[in-house]
Amino acid sequence: MSDFQLPEDLQYTRDDEWVKSEPDGHYRVGITDYAQQQLGDIVFVELPSPGDTFEAGQPFGVVESVKAVSDLFAPTSMEILEVNQDLEEAPESINAECYGIGWLIRVKATEPEALDQLLDRQGYQKTIEERS
Repeated sequence: MSDFQLPEDLQYTRDDEWVKSEPDGHYRVGITDYAQQQLGDIVFVELPSPGDTFEAGQPFGVVESVKAVSDLFAPTSMEILEVNQDLEEAPESINAECYGIGWLIRVKATEPEALDQLLDRQGYQKTIEERS
């Protein structure tokens, strides 16, 4: 199959981000293992501030690697609750553990029903294969 991880318990966007539902009803967002491998060594991350709001599909930040600069897109309409401050000093955490310490933001979905449109593991894997 592939040499990247796609956990079953996450939802995915076509823009190579993952979304994890948390017990408090909020969501954690990051970039996928596939995305971080495509980017290479990540050297800088620009994230929004808590309280900022975004519409679904709107850019909310930037990930810069030795290969490219990539926008991050809101997986749903959302309010930023928390950003991973550790990424300022250690953006390479995304390469090390994109589903763990390399998470990007915690959000409150302002239109949670839109999350139903996200992809499951198999759907996201299919979009990756279609690009190859």
